[in-house]
Amino acid sequence: MKTLFFLLAISFSNALLWGQIKLKDRAPLSDKLMVSANTESLSLIKAMKKNGLVVIFSCNTCPFVVGSESFPGWEGQYNDLYEQAAKYQIGLVVVNSNEGKRTGDDSFIEMKNHAEKKAYNMPYLMDENSVLANAFGAKTTPHVYFFNEKLSLIYMGSIDNIWDKNRTQTIPYLMNAMLAKNQGNRIKIKNTTPKGCSIKRTK
Repeated sequence: MKTLFFLLAISFSNALLWGQIKLKDRAPLSDKLMVSANTESLSLIKAMKKNGLVVIFSCNTCPFVVGSESFPGWEGQYNDLYEQAAKYQIGLVVVNSNEGKRTGDDSFIEMKNHAEKKAYNMPYLMDENSVLANAFGAKTTPHVYFFNEKLSLIYMGSIDNIWDKNRTQTIPYLMNAMLAKNQGNRIKIKNTTPKGCSIKRTK
């Protein structure tokens, strides 16, 4: 499967200009279509806009995504992030790679139900067999990857630092990165530690 992704990527591989942040595999940035729970099937290349693409690995049940009594959950920010990204001409997609729960809580039907219940405005894509997550090296739900228009990875990690109970201020890492990109400024924090539930892969 990863070989297939690589072959699909060859046609535009010369355009890939990689920054200091590295992916495990460049191949997933291809035109391979992924089925969507709430839009038409979509590839990452098709989802990109003039100034880049944000990919957020997510799921239907992780408390870090949906929230709990002690944590607000990051998916409450997804629509706002999507709308802000659109203003900056940046694409944004949410990807479910929980193949280990594909016959249960993260089935395609449950993805459709979840996207409708939470009124997702952004595409919610299914990553069959966790191919995309494996190639990216994605670890958690959520885990953020932000690419510029040249497909360079310019931010990777957490949406913000609200997980840190000892923080003295809230730092919206992803929002700051998108703002800096829009203004043509240097992204000050390019890499943070992702926090969340582990992506449920099959063995």
